[in-house]
Amino acid sequence: MNSAAMPTDIVNMIAGEMAAGVDRAVACWMDQIDQALTDVHLTSLGRLNAVRDIVTHYKKLTGKPTLPGRQAQ
Repeated sequence: MNSAAMPTDIVNMIAGEMAAGVDRAVACWMDQIDQALTDVHLTSLGRLNAVRDIVTHYKKLTGKPTLPGRQAQ
C-alpha cells in the first residue's frame, strides 16, 4: 500500500462517516417536522406550534438561541 494514499483514505473514510451522520440527523429533524405538519389530529395552529416546538428543542439541544438567517442570493 502506498503510504501517501493511506492518509487520504482515512480522511475520506472519516469525511464519509461525518456526512452520513449529518444526513441521518437532518433526516430525523425533517421526519419530525413532516409528522407535525401531516398530523390529522392537529389544527393548523396546532401544526404550527408543533413545528415551533421542534425548532425550540433543536435550539436547546445545540445551545443556539438564534439561528443564522439565510442571506439574500
